[in-house]
Amino acid sequence: MSSGRKHEWRDNMPDGDIRLVTAKRQAGRWQFQSRLKSEDEWTPLDPFPLDDLLHLRELLWNKYQRNRLPYEQVQEIDALIEKADDQP
Repeated sequence: MSSGRKHEWRDNMPDGDIRLVTAKRQAGRWQFQSRLKSEDEWTPLDPFPLDDLLHLRELLWNKYQRNRLPYEQVQEIDALIEKADDQP
C-alpha cells in the first residue's frame, strides 16, 4: 500500500463542464487541487470544500473496504471533515 497514492474523481458542473479533483497524501499531509476539464492549470484548494471532503471520504472508505489503503487515512479525512464542519 502506497501512502503517496493520488485519489481522483470527476464532477459534472451545471454548465456542462467537467471538474477534475485530485487529493494526494504525501509526507503525512493531504494536498488537494482541482481544475475544469477545459483548463490547463490546476488550482490548489486550501481549505478543501466540505462537499469534496465528503466525496473523498466515500472514495477512501471504498478503497479501505478492499484493503487498498490503511484505515488511518480514512480517520485523517474524518478529522478534516469535523474541522471543516466546525467552521462557519
